[in-house]
Amino acid sequence: MQNKGLITVFAVLFGLVSLYQLSFTYLANKVEDSATEFANTKFSKDQPNERSAAEAAYLDSVANFPIMMGIDYKTAKAKELNKGLDLKGGINVILQISVKDILGGLANNSNDPAFNQALVAADARQAVEQETYLESFYAAFDALPGENSLASPDIFFNKNLEDDINATMTNDQVKTVIDRKIDESITSAFEVIRKRIDKFGVTQPNIQRLGNSARILVELPGAKDVERVSKLLQSTAQLEFWDVYRMEEMIGFLSQADAKVADMDRLLQPETAEKVQDTTATADDDINALLDGEELDGSDDVAKTNPIFSKMVTQGFQGRPVIGTFALKDTASINEYLRRPQVRALLPVEQRFTKFIWEKPADVELTTGETITTTGLYAIKGNREMISPLAGGVVTDAAQTYDQFSNIAVSMQMNGKGAKIWEEMTKNAAKNGTQIAIVLDDIVYSAPGVTSPGGIVGGRSEITGDFDITEGQDLANVLRAGKLPASADIIQAEVVGPTLGQEAINSGMISFLIALVLVLFWMVGYYGKAGLFADVALVVNIVFIFGILAGLGAVLTLPGIAGIVLTIGISVDANVLIFERIREELDKGKAQKDAIKDGFQNALSSILDANITTGLTGLILLVFGTGPIQGFATTLLIGILTSLFTAIFITRLFVDSYTKNGKPLTFATSFTKNLFKNVNINFLAKRKMAYVVSGILIALSLGSLAMNGLNQGVDFVGGRTYTVRFAQDVDAADVQQDLVEVFGSAEAKTYGGNNQLKVTTKYKVDETGTEIDQEVQSKLYEGVKSHLPTGMTYDQFKDDNDAKVAGIMEYYKVSPSIADDIKKDSFWAVLGSLLVVFLYILLRFRRWQFSLGAVAAVFHDVLLVLGVFSLTQNIMPFSMEIDQSFIAAILTVIGYSLNDTVVVFDRIREYFNDNPSWKFSEVINNALNSTLSRTLNTSLTTLVVLLCIFFIGAESIRGLIFALIVGVVVGTYSSLFIATPVMFDTVKKKAADLLIDKKDEEVEA
Repeated sequence: MQNKGLITVFAVLFGLVSLYQLSFTYLANKVEDSATEFANTKFSKDQPNERSAAEAAYLDSVANFPIMMGIDYKTAKAKELNKGLDLKGGINVILQISVKDILGGLANNSNDPAFNQALVAADARQAVEQETYLESFYAAFDALPGENSLASPDIFFNKNLEDDINATMTNDQVKTVIDRKIDESITSAFEVIRKRIDKFGVTQPNIQRLGNSARILVELPGAKDVERVSKLLQSTAQLEFWDVYRMEEMIGFLSQADAKVADMDRLLQPETAEKVQDTTATADDDINALLDGEELDGSDDVAKTNPIFSKMVTQGFQGRPVIGTFALKDTASINEYLRRPQVRALLPVEQRFTKFIWEKPADVELTTGETITTTGLYAIKGNREMISPLAGGVVTDAAQTYDQFSNIAVSMQMNGKGAKIWEEMTKNAAKNGTQIAIVLDDIVYSAPGVTSPGGIVGGRSEITGDFDITEGQDLANVLRAGKLPASADIIQAEVVGPTLGQEAINSGMISFLIALVLVLFWMVGYYGKAGLFADVALVVNIVFIFGILAGLGAVLTLPGIAGIVLTIGISVDANVLIFERIREELDKGKAQKDAIKDGFQNALSSILDANITTGLTGLILLVFGTGPIQGFATTLLIGILTSLFTAIFITRLFVDSYTKNGKPLTFATSFTKNLFKNVNINFLAKRKMAYVVSGILIALSLGSLAMNGLNQGVDFVGGRTYTVRFAQDVDAADVQQDLVEVFGSAEAKTYGGNNQLKVTTKYKVDETGTEIDQEVQSKLYEGVKSHLPTGMTYDQFKDDNDAKVAGIMEYYKVSPSIADDIKKDSFWAVLGSLLVVFLYILLRFRRWQFSLGAVAAVFHDVLLVLGVFSLTQNIMPFSMEIDQSFIAAILTVIGYSLNDTVVVFDRIREYFNDNPSWKFSEVINNALNSTLSRTLNTSLTTLVVLLCIFFIGAESIRGLIFALIVGVVVGTYSSLFIATPVMFDTVKKKAADLLIDKKDEEVEA
C-alpha cells in the first residue's frame, strides 16, 4: 500500500479531532451530573419540579466557569453530541401554517362569491388529493363556471396588492404573484416562530421549514411543558386595543337576553311550559338576587327560567367593564345564547356591533371551599368591519416587568404612529371614565382605566393580569417576535418524557456494548490475530462515527444507535471480505505478501459495490424520512464511509506492519482454518425447490396481506398514541374496555412490560388546537384512573419529570392530512430505492439480467417481511405496527439483500472472465460456494448485533429490529437461491453475451 505515512498521519489527526469533539459531550455530562447530584441532595424525589429548578439554577450559576483547558459549560453544551427526543425527552411538532388564512388576508377578506366558492372547493379537494392547498385553490378556481379573474378588484387587485397586481393581468400572472406572497408569508411565519423559540430557553432547538411546504418542524429536546409550548407556537399574537362598555351599560340587555333565551327554549319544550309558568319567582327577582351576591339553588326550574343568570358566578361592579363572571365550562353555552339573531336584535342601534369576548381564565375558591375556573364577560365597542382602533403591529418592544403592586406585568413600547393613536384613545377614556381592553387572540388580558386627563403620552403601556413569571415572559416574547401571518395548527406531535428517554439511553448503550463485545470476540475467534487488527479498526471506526456526528451537530436518536450498531456489521463485512480473499490467495500457494496485496485489491470491488448499494438506500431514507428516520440514515451513511476507510486503510496498516519482516499471519484459527474450504454445494440444482418454497411463502404472505392486512400505525392513518405506565401490572383488555366507554373507540396493547400500555385513539383526530389535546388527555385520564396509583391527580398524570414512575410517558399525534403524505412518501421511497438499485446494478454489471435477479430477490424479501408482519401481528408480544420506522427497516433490508447479492454477482463476473471455458452453471456454483463463508459469517455477526438490540434495546424500536432480523435471514437465503438462479435462468442459453473483453475494458478506461 502506497502513502502509508500520509494515511497514518491522517488517521491519527482524524482520531484526535474526533476525540476532541467528543470531549465537549464528556465535559457537559460531567457538569450536568454534578447539577443532578446537587439537586438530589436539596430535594427529595417527591419534589421533581423543585429538583428541576435547582438543576437549572446550578447550571446557570456555573455556565461560564472553566471546566478544563478553558472550556466552560456553556461552550461544551453548545458543542456536545446532540441527543434526540427519544433519548433526552422533549417535544417535536410539525406546524401547518394556514394557506387559506393567508389567501384570505391577501384578498382583504373578500366576500366575492367565486373566491369563497373556490376556498370551499379547495377544502374538499384537500381531503382526497395529494397536493398543496394553493394547488387545490387554483384548481378549484379554474373549475368555476364563467369568466372569473383573480385580478378582480373584489379579489387580489386591492389595496394590499396594488403594487404587484393590476386589472389587466391574466390568472397565470396573478398566480405567480400569489405564489411569491404565500412563500413570503410562510417565511415570515418561520422567522416569528424561530424568534419565539430562541427566547424559550431550550438548548439545541431544531427549527426548519419542510421543503417549500407550509409546514414547519420544531424540535425542542428537554422541553417538558407541552401546553406552554403549544400556546407559544400556535398563538397568532393578534394584539388589539378596544374601547369597552361598562357593566351598567350592558346589564339591561343581558336581562332581556336572559328572558328571551328562556322563552325560546320554553317553546322548544312545550311539555315543560306549565311547570315553568307555575314558578313564583320572577326574572327580576332572580336578577336582584344575583346582583346581591346570593347563590342560586341550581335547580332545573331556575336554569330554565334564567338560562344566562343562573350560570353567573358573580356579578360585575358598576363603573367596571366586567359584566359578570361565569364558570369556564359554561362559556360555550353563553356564547351560543348571545350569538342567536333574536338575542342580537335586542341590542340598541348604537350597540349593534358589540362583540362579546372573555378574559383570561382564573381559579376562584367558592364559599363552599370548592375551586372552579372562571372567566369574565366583556362587551367591546365594535364596528362594521370589526377592525380595532389600534393593533399590535405598532409594538416595537415588550418585556416582562412588575406593576406598582409588585404583580407580574408586561410592558410595551409603541412606534410613533401607535403612540399617537394610543394617546388619543387614552385621552377619551380618561374623559369618559371608561376603560380600554387589551385583547390578545380574542382574550382580554386587562382592561385598565386611565386617570391622566391628557391621556398616555409616548406610546408606553402595560398589560396586567393573573400571570406567573413564565406566562409573563412568554407573552412578552410573543409580542416582541410579532404575530403569525396566519393560524398555525399542530398536525403532528411527539412528546417523550425524560424517564423514557433515560431508559432508552441505558438500554441502547447496554445493547450496543454487548453487541460490540460479542463481535470483537467473534472476529478474534474466527480470524485469530488478523481479527484483532479488524477489532482495532472497528473501535476506531466507532470513534470516527461519534466524532463526526458531534462535529456536524447531527442528532443522535434511538434508531441512530441502531444504525451505528448495524454499522458494526457493515464494518465487519468489509474485513470479512478482505480476509476471505487473502485466505483464498494463500490457498493458491501465493507468498504471504502477494496474497495480502491481491486479497485487498480483489476484495475492493465487492466492498465498494456492496456499500454503494446500501448507501443508496440510506440516501433515499435521508431524503424521504423525518426526525428519527433521518437520524438512522445519517448514522448509516457516516458508518458506511468510515467503515470503508477503516477496513481498507486502517486494517491494512496493521496487517502490513505486522507482516513487513515476513512474520506469518494465518487469518484463521485452528478451528476455522479448514471451515468451508471443501464445500461444493450444487445451488442451481436446488433452485426449483427454492422456487417452490419461496412461491408458497409468497402466496401465504399475499393471502395474509389480502385478508388480514397490516397493522398500520398512526403515521399512516392518523390518530393519537399514548404510552401510559402504571404502578403495577394491568390487563390490557380491561383498560381498553374502560377507554372505549370514554372515547367510543380506542385500542390498548401491552408495550414492553405488563405495567405499560400503548393506547391509540382516533377521537377528534381531525380537530387541532391545545383545547382539543387537553380534552383528549383529560378523557384518557378518566379512562385509566381506576388503574392508576391512588391519589394520582390529572396534573401528575400528564406532567413530565425525571422521577416519574406512572402516567403518560410518551405522546404521539398525527393528523390524517399528514398521515396521507407520510404514506405517499414511504411508497415513493421504496419504489425509488428499487429503481435506483436496478439502474446501479445495470450500470455496474452492464447486463439487465443481473438487475432483474437483484430486484427479484428484493421483491421476494420485502414481500416475505410484510407477510411475516401480517401473519404474526396479533401474536407477537411487541408492537407490529407499520410506521415510518418500519419503512426504514424495509429500505435497510433492501440494502442488505443487495449487499449480499452484489458480492455474489461480483464473484460470478470475476470467475466468468477468468475461466471462459467453464460451463455457466459451474461458474455460478463455484462463485456461490467461494462466497459462502463470507455470506454466513457476515449474516451471523449482523444477526448477533440485531438480536442484542432486539432483546435488550428500547421497546420503541423493537418492531424495526424484528423486521431487520427477518430481512437478514430472507436476504441471505434470497442471494443464494433467488437472485442468482433468476439471473441464470434468463441468460443460460446465451451465457457468452455476459463475457466482457478485458481489452475493451482497458480501452474504455
